[in-house]
Amino acid sequence: MTEDTERLLAADLAPATHDEQARQAFVSALRRHVMVDLAAAMRASWEQQVAPRFERRYGRPAADGLEVRRAMRNQPIYRFWSVLRYNAQEMTWQSVLPQIERHLPALREAAKTARRRQQGSLRLDPDLALPREYTALDIHLMPGNFHTEDGPDDVRQGALYELGTAVFGSGLQLRRRGAVGLSMAHFLRLAQPDFRPARILDLGCTVGANTLPYAEVYPEAAVHGIDLSAPQLRFALARAQANGYAVHFSQQNAEHTDFPDGYFDLIVSSFFLHELPTASTQRVFREAHRLLAPGGLMLHMELPPAAAVDPYYNFFLDWDAYHNNEPHYAEFRRQDFADLCERAGFARHRFIQRRIGNWTVTDADTFAAIARGEREAPAHGNGASWFVFGAWK
Repeated sequence: MTEDTERLLAADLAPATHDEQARQAFVSALRRHVMVDLAAAMRASWEQQVAPRFERRYGRPAADGLEVRRAMRNQPIYRFWSVLRYNAQEMTWQSVLPQIERHLPALREAAKTARRRQQGSLRLDPDLALPREYTALDIHLMPGNFHTEDGPDDVRQGALYELGTAVFGSGLQLRRRGAVGLSMAHFLRLAQPDFRPARILDLGCTVGANTLPYAEVYPEAAVHGIDLSAPQLRFALARAQANGYAVHFSQQNAEHTDFPDGYFDLIVSSFFLHELPTASTQRVFREAHRLLAPGGLMLHMELPPAAAVDPYYNFFLDWDAYHNNEPHYAEFRRQDFADLCERAGFARHRFIQRRIGNWTVTDADTFAAIARGEREAPAHGNGASWFVFGAWK
């Protein structure tokens, strides 16, 4: 499954008008300009002007991202970049809302039809308590966050997330739909050829873009996805069926699920953990340890830890913690990921972390060489590679 062959359910059922397509193309181009061109100019300003001034004043380089932030926050280029980035983020969602609202009946009917089919499954829990830190914010500035719903079979937020993230990433050639799941699944296939998971669980799966690749790469496995959001999961089931996959989705909190002990061989997540308070992350890891069978693997794709990158890149990454309604982002990255796994019950010598290639933009031979450890993955940034970590049980 690649972006070129995957059916994008919302695009099928909620086609955009000519003017909507033009607006979305503009927003994608604006985001690319902000995240690539202006970002490069801002880094050059830091390296050539701001950092030398900092070193003259303090007699040393900046020690961390917070010091870079304090030095940069009043610089005109940073303020301009930050304002444009914030507005482009809001424009992303606004650019797709009209087409979703216009086609919402068809989208809801698709969700109803999907639940009647005998392909995959969906379990919803209307009594599930949603954490306040989840409901109190529009994460990523997405209106209504992930969970808001208006009546039975509502999929509005699922369609908003799918179409919005398509606009979000289409201006960045390295940020392809499903790229994380594809990269992680193919990495495991190549790096661990004898590992054949019978049951796979994706935590915080949203609309399933990074869940479906596991069903493709491991077709004999039973693939499950869980999320707090009913609209996301309704959409995910219909989307999986549209692409020919029987995936089992359920509305659950990853901190405490209803699956039995040792039920899964592989537990994964993509861009999920940094949205959680650090105390929640620890509970998620303990639950993953309970759910894994002996010899099973927990593997998360995440942003690299603060200790693994330079102070300026920490400053750049942590913008989301201050301005994108992701308040736990920076704190999560300051943790020691090996300690997190060990405190959850995993043996420290079974911990793994590394960069892997991006399957969607890397030729097969190079990707395989990276997966086998024969060459280094590209530096992290805009999807050139992915940082993964976890542990074997």
